[in-house]
Amino acid sequence: MDRTLAADLARLPELLDATRRAAADALATLDTRPVLAPHGPAAPPELLPEDGSGADAALAAFRDRWEPRLSASAGPRYLGFVTGGATPAALAGDWLTAAHDQNSNSALDGAGQDLERETVGWLRELFGISDAHTGTFVSGATMSNTTGLAIAREWLGERLGVSPSEDGAAALGPVRVLSGAPHSSIAKALSVLGLGRRSLVPVPTLPGREAVDPAALDRALADTPGPAVVVANAGTVNTVDFDDLRAVAALKERHDFWLHTDAAFGAFAALSPDHAHLTAGLDASDSLCVDLHKWLNVPYDSAVQFTRRQDLQARVFQNAAAYLGPLGSHPDLVHLTPENSHRLRALAAWFTLRAYGRRGHREIVERDIACARALGAELAGDPAFRLLAPVRLNVVCFTLADDPAPARLAALREAAAAEVFVTPTVLAGTPALRAAFSNWRTTQADVRRAAQALRTAAREIA
Repeated sequence: MDRTLAADLARLPELLDATRRAAADALATLDTRPVLAPHGPAAPPELLPEDGSGADAALAAFRDRWEPRLSASAGPRYLGFVTGGATPAALAGDWLTAAHDQNSNSALDGAGQDLERETVGWLRELFGISDAHTGTFVSGATMSNTTGLAIAREWLGERLGVSPSEDGAAALGPVRVLSGAPHSSIAKALSVLGLGRRSLVPVPTLPGREAVDPAALDRALADTPGPAVVVANAGTVNTVDFDDLRAVAALKERHDFWLHTDAAFGAFAALSPDHAHLTAGLDASDSLCVDLHKWLNVPYDSAVQFTRRQDLQARVFQNAAAYLGPLGSHPDLVHLTPENSHRLRALAAWFTLRAYGRRGHREIVERDIACARALGAELAGDPAFRLLAPVRLNVVCFTLADDPAPARLAALREAAAAEVFVTPTVLAGTPALRAAFSNWRTTQADVRRAAQALRTAAREIA
């Protein structure tokens, strides 16, 4: 064994303790560190060392060169994208995931698969999804959407008497994928799957909304006969708008289509009694995307995909090798996603669900919703800002009241970045900013700090 590696093995408990202290220091300073570290010129990359200096030296080098440049994205005022943190239990689960280092795809070493299936069952209960759905962990919403649409592609083939997984996507001929306000990952998935970005057909939304107009969808489905795919949205990125999932599903009585629902973070509305009506009809989906490193507050990367047609899923992703388990009625996970290697992502989710239960995660969701509403009220009451949509759930979409040019919004973001991080967007042609609340640490005190930072930044750029 390499001498340095052997020395680290001999001192492994001490090295892990040093790493624990470094992690604890990083988490303890989240409230005081700049939310977004100042951007500066990157130092020239170091050359790969011929002889290593050991884990202690690597840890010291990381803390010196890289840690100061990392954002406080695990903290309570990182409101860009839709970014959760890691609850204490989720963090513990993720550390143990690395320590046990399981590739949980094979029944030959089955505990990882069993743990994942138990966790998927808990998630079904959390979101009110029936056991007609099976589920599998994937890396994020993009991979979840891609997996769901791959199953939809095979369903189209089933309807047309071909198999895209065997014959290629070209065997389908022209494909229509209809959606009102799809996330950008949908077009990316269609590109990856060989269906093409141009197969995505935009359907009109309700006036002033991002929710699809069910009557317009009905007409679009009638325009061209034959099977189609509909992508419904349960929580759009800009305004957290929800399609009427029951109305969309009811269209199956007149039209032949696969219903894929992108509920990456909107599914968590099901945890709040005041907002659960938004997810009514979620179970009618043929495939479903939920991202877990958003509002479940588990570390990146983690998401889950659900489907009613695991048989088609296995037809797409089956992998034939002597060392892999058979398909059977309960196929190994290796047959259900694009990944042959599959870390035990479920363990962090299992930990946080086991530790805090439905009630603890409902409290996180409801607190974040209250924080979003509070920030919306603060900005609506300030003449420097204008809300572009009601705060429906956990996102505040806003812009400058005067001259909301992209350059001015970028200057506003930069001026406030030490205290709060928000991301740019465009809504109905208007450049805007969006603040998304999904972190378990965020409180009303953070809302006040964020609002004050945005007000100060607005005065600075005026």
